[in-house]
Amino acid sequence: MPFSELFDNEFKQRNRGHFSAIVRVAFADGKISPEEQEFLNKISSTLQISEDEYKEILKDPWKHPINPPYLYTQRLERLYDLARMVHVDHHLGDLQEVMLRRMGLALGFTPGNVNYIVAKALSLVDKKVDLDTFVFEMENMNK
Repeated sequence: MPFSELFDNEFKQRNRGHFSAIVRVAFADGKISPEEQEFLNKISSTLQISEDEYKEILKDPWKHPINPPYLYTQRLERLYDLARMVHVDHHLGDLQEVMLRRMGLALGFTPGNVNYIVAKALSLVDKKVDLDTFVFEMENMNK
């Protein structure tokens, strides 16, 4: 296997894990709404998820592990996608918020601050901020 394929494979595996985490949040309330489906279609394209991978992940989203990024900014970017999925329903079900906290822990946020981070993330997404604003606000929320 060429060296370049090693990184490409790791990148795809990380994207599959991230997409499966988003699908888990979507399924937390037991169904996928049309708005959630539209969001999943859009994010799968962004993450370069093939049609076959898409179907496989929808069938069993717990099959792929969540691989937390090393960089804090990348964790925030993933949290942004997850929070947008919770928000796309236009109602925040308890199970979805609980699932978002679990995903936050899986992304590497500490148990001591995950509730605060998730609450801040959801409030920013509710204001419909873009990714850059989201990351800036999250990185500077304690200043």
